[in-house]
Formats: sequence, C-alpha cells, structure tokens
Amino acid sequence: MLDASPEAEALGVRRGMALGSAHRLAPEAAFLDHHPAADEAAVEAALERLASFSPGVAGTTDVDDAAFGRLEVQVDGLERLWGLEPVLVERMAAALADVLPGSPRGGIAGTRFAAMIAATVRSPDTPGRRLVVVSSGREAAFLAPLPAALLTTDPDVRARLARFGLRDVAAIAGLPRTALVARFGMEGERLHARARGEETDPFRPRRTPERMALALPIDPPVDALEPLRFVLHRLAAALGDQLLARGAATARAHLRLELDRAFAPEDTPPEQVIAQRLPEPTAEAEAIERLLFARLERTPPPAPVARLELELAEVEPAAGQQLTLFVPQAARLTRLGWQLARLALTFGEDRIRTVELTDPEMPLPERRWHWRPVASGAIEEGNGG
Repeated sequence: MLDASPEAEALGVRRGMALGSAHRLAPEAAFLDHHPAADEAAVEAALERLASFSPGVAGTTDVDDAAFGRLEVQVDGLERLWGLEPVLVERMAAALADVLPGSPRGGIAGTRFAAMIAATVRSPDTPGRRLVVVSSGREAAFLAPLPAALLTTDPDVRARLARFGLRDVAAIAGLPRTALVARFGMEGERLHARARGEETDPFRPRRTPERMALALPIDPPVDALEPLRFVLHRLAAALGDQLLARGAATARAHLRLELDRAFAPEDTPPEQVIAQRLPEPTAEAEAIERLLFARLERTPPPAPVARLELELAEVEPAAGQQLTLFVPQAARLTRLGWQLARLALTFGEDRIRTVELTDPEMPLPERRWHWRPVASGAIEEGNGG
C-alpha cells in the first residue's frame, strides 16, 4: 500500500502494508493500481497551479522520493493580494480540486518542519480539520506533546530515543543541546532545534522548468511518414540549436500533429499528441528525433497531417558529465540507454530487458541477478477530442 484514504486508515490500513492484509481489513475499499507517470503529472500540474498564487513554491515530482506529495508554498507577505494566510491556503486548496484526486491537508507555521507536522499529524485537538494553523512563535508549544520520533526519519535515532525514555518532543526540548550533539552528532543538533521551534532547513523555491515550442504548417497535408520525418528533423534541429546556445537540456518532448479530416472518417480526432520522456536530459536533436519518429512508426497518424508542433519541456541548465581519465568510452552506458529506449518503443517494453546484479555472493547463480524491464519513456499517446 502506497497510500490510503482516511476512511481506510480508520479501519487499520497503513502505508507499506501488504495488499492482502489491507484487503482483509477493508474488503469493500477500491484498490487502484499505481501509475507513476500519472502521479508525476498530477503533482507537476499542482505545482504550476500553486505558482499562480506565490512565487515561492517547492516540491518534488519524483514518485520514489520520500517527500513526494508534500508541496510547500511561501505565504508570508501576500496578504494584500489574497487576504489572510488561512484564506489564501483555502483558495489554493480549492484551486487544486480538479488537479489532485483528494482534498489536501494544509498546515501554516513559522518553520517548514512545524508546517509539515501541522499538515500531517491528526491530533485530538484538530479532528477532521483540513487546515491547522500554528501561530508564529508557538511552534515549540504545538510540537511539545507530539511523539519525539517525528523529529527525525533515522530509524536508529528513533530507537535510541525510545531506549532513553524520550517519548515526546517536550522531553527533547528540555535537554541541553550539547548533550544531544554528544549522543547523536549533527542529527542531535537538528533534533534540538526542531523541538524548540527553530528553523533547520532553509526554504529553496522550485525553479519552474522552461518550455520551448516550434511549429510548421504542412501544405498540402501529408499522410506518409518520411515527409513527416523531414519536418520533424527541421523542428528538432532548430530547437536543439537553441538548447546548445543556452547551455540547456530537455528531459521531455511533446509532439502534436494537427490532422486534416476533410476525407477522414467522422470519428477521426482533430489532433494526435505524443509525449516522450527522454532517457536523460539532452540537447542532441538527432536523439530526440529518433525517439519521436519511433513512436510515429508504432502509431501512425490516422489522417493526413496539416501541422506539426514540437515542444520541449523541463528545459534546465545542462549538467556536466565527469569522464574518467583512462576510459574514453565512459559515455557508452548513456548511449546504451537511448538504444534500449528505442528498442522498447519498437518491440514493446515487455520484450526488452536488462540484467541487474543483486548479490554476487549468493550460492545459487540464478539468485545473483534478475531481469529488469526497460522503460521506453512513452508517457502518453492521446488523441484530442
């Protein structure tokens, strides 16, 4: 179980629980399959929606990150625009109603940690409330009766706190900082600061990924793939040159094909949309073109194409790659990732796999490795209605 509704949690369902155990506890619940791409897209849309309220927005779209699902917004100093902070948070929650599947829980406090706890923990004083406000300067008093384990995610530190009899946050706040540092090192300093309502982690706003788009009309419309590849090549080359000039790279490409339905069946959609996640951020136009054309070969357009638009999303400064001194083929694994993505697009993700070593010391050879599927990067392939 990755997550559960409050109703399911009331029946005993918890995150990390086996699916069979959760089904026995809540047999009438609806169990949904995990779709990482859909979850990532939903959080990305939520972050963009929140950016219209405040310039300071932070959050991760990586579904494997422990912080996935936690969205942070700087609300101080925005009273003249949106009113009091609770009013602003309620407006943001309403704006996310059509983006996220459930109603988000909110917390307002003077520190990031206290705000996170306020939005996460349900206390007897705040049953069923979707927004908990902690007055500035009252963070320590709010945290005092809560379990001390909330101050850290380190399981070893949590176990040691329990052995020492430090059950609640108030007990941590009452200890000298030097004593905690002597026992837990730098983590002890963070424990003491959080327990006393002090800020430990500075807020770093999320940099909104840039988008680049370019389109070309096709007159007359064509239904063959080779002319489409020629136009796609021009678009990819032009955008690739812009990426190189900016020292940037893109991690996702969107291809939109506007269809000519003059002689097509009535149920033909007006456009075809292809979204492709790249194996790694790149500015190489040829690599982008090959992956997108592989998608076109797999699902050709159902009608002649009158316009082609290429959009590059998640454009950010390109990260350098550290090459080894004596191995000039250090980028070979990167090229392999692109080739595997193309093969997965052509033949299907279920037919292309790679070997991953798990434990070379296992006595049985077949236990030392396992097959790992290769992701094609295909995000969606929808037809506009």
